[in-house]
Formats: sequence, C-alpha cells, structure tokens
Amino acid sequence: MLDVSVIEDAEAAAVSLDPIRARLLAELAAGPASAAMLAGRVGLPRQKVNYHLKALEKHGLVELAGERRKGNVTERLMQATAASYVISPLALAAVQPDPARFRDQLSARWLLAVAARLVRDTGALITGADRAGKRIATYALDGEVRFASAAQRAAFVEELTRGVSGLIAKYHDEDAEGGRPHRIVVALHPTVKRTTAVAEARPELSDQQTAQTAQTAQTAQTAPAASADENEEQPS
Repeated sequence: MLDVSVIEDAEAAAVSLDPIRARLLAELAAGPASAAMLAGRVGLPRQKVNYHLKALEKHGLVELAGERRKGNVTERLMQATAASYVISPLALAAVQPDPARFRDQLSARWLLAVAARLVRDTGALITGADRAGKRIATYALDGEVRFASAAQRAAFVEELTRGVSGLIAKYHDEDAEGGRPHRIVVALHPTVKRTTAVAEARPELSDQQTAQTAQTAQTAQTAPAASADENEEQPS
C-alpha cells in the first residue's frame, strides 16, 4: 500500500468523493476487509457495499488483498491502494489554476495556483515514475516560524528572497549537457489550526505534526544534500 496516491482522472475523483465510497476507502486504508465486514461497519446491505467496491476497484482505488472461505462462500478481501489520496488539478483540467495567468507574490490566490501546479506536477512525476519503475529526486522542507511583528515578517521575506535568488544564480546552468530543469517553490502563509472534525478523523496526525515542527530546525541543519539515485527518473 502506498502512503499517498494521486487521483488524476475526473471519474475516479468523482467516485472517491462520494460520501459512502469515501467511508469505505477509509475503512480499507486501515486494513483488508470483505463486503460483509464493511456492511456491518457502514450500516449498508452487503450487496450495496459490493456495488460501491466494484466502482472503487474499477478506478484503481481498491484492490484484492486475498480470498477466504466462509462456509460455502469465497469472500474477497479488499484493501485500499493507498493510505491517503490527493486529487490532482488534472481532474478539473479545463478549469485548473494557471499561475502564468497572473503573478502576484503577495496574493494568496496566486499562492494557491502555484500550490495546485505543485500537486499536479508532482502527481504526474509520481505516476510516470511508478509506471517506469524508477525514482524521482525531490526535496521538501516544512516548518513553522512565529514572527514578533509584521516588520519582522517582511524582513524575513526579503532575506529569504535574496538567499534563494542567490542560490539559483549560483547553481543554474542553462547550457549544461545532460542537465535537467527543476521547479523551486517557496511559500509562506499563516498557520491554520486543524478543525475539530479533521482532528477527530485523523488524531494521529496531530502528534506527527507537533513532532515534525519541533524537529524542523535540526532536520534542516543535518539533512544530507539530495543526490540522484541510479534508478532516478530521467527526461524522456
């Protein structure tokens, strides 16, 4: 089972967003189960659960984990193909955000458009790499900072911009033979408190988020530089 899977197909996205099917996905992400087992959990007849499972299986959201005999019946045990899912903007290709339409570094909506492109492009890379049996060289840094004032925030943004721009100028090589362009995204936004509903649905994420935030500074100082893997995906 994958940690995260990207949904790029519009029909698959629609299937996953159905409340009943979303509940079944959550149950099957926790572990394999049969239609009869799921029926008792979600309060639906087994036949209806089977109907929904077939739709999820058709779009690659669940898969067969095994079979077992129960009396004269062979039960199919299904499991989710991933622990969690992200819907790519490609599922709404005709109206997906386009950062090139406008550029405003201080606009939250432009930040959202950039983030949507990040989801789309990373999802496409993952899908292509999975099909080719290769890996992708990526890097991400996630953390939290508390500013004492708006002036400090502005100073931080200015210093961050200078630092990143300097690194780009230092390492960018337009004429490097065999080189490959990489997208750089730097974002800053106020921290959003998790809603009660989300916290109750995924309580394990609270502890993970707290631990990750506390270790961010140490991770940034000790993390080794990313290097290309011999199985890294290469340009086509």
